[in-house]
Amino acid sequence: MAVYGTLGGNDSNHAFVLCRYLAKNGLGDAGTRYYDDFFVAFDDLIDGKIDHVLQVSVHPQHADCVARYVNRAFIIDTFIAASKPLAILTREAVKVPRSIALQPATRHYADLRAWTEQIDEISTSTVTEGLLAGRFDSGLTALDLVEKHPGRLRVETEIGAIEDVWVLFGRDDTNRRNLLP
Repeated sequence: MAVYGTLGGNDSNHAFVLCRYLAKNGLGDAGTRYYDDFFVAFDDLIDGKIDHVLQVSVHPQHADCVARYVNRAFIIDTFIAASKPLAILTREAVKVPRSIALQPATRHYADLRAWTEQIDEISTSTVTEGLLAGRFDSGLTALDLVEKHPGRLRVETEIGAIEDVWVLFGRDDTNRRNLLP
């Protein structure tokens, strides 16, 4: 059974897209492993601990991963997929939010000038964790958290789903899809 690694936990956008990719390709029995850092995931790929890594192309570590693992981790598939619907959420107890956390790739999805402190997080999952733990007032994360945590969060700005290019890496370059000659 192949094991696919990606960023975040079960509620991350990476996990959301990975599950959809596996289902679409009839790979529902594949294993999954979630990481906090893509460099660790790629090291595990190279060491044979996992078989594939799925990464969104707008992730801040993407270019470094492509360069750092050249000729060892190969792009074997690419596709376009939408994220979970996103929003800027604020803790209900905060009347005038001052701090907002976000994954750097999401920085331009909304006007953030109202927040005097902007905190970079590794993923929308860590934004969620910090928001629920009270480490910051607002967060740019999954809209469905409002329903999952009733009475704790309110919607400041609804952003919606974002379409991105996703890249699947493997150790073997002989099984590539969509490669132009």
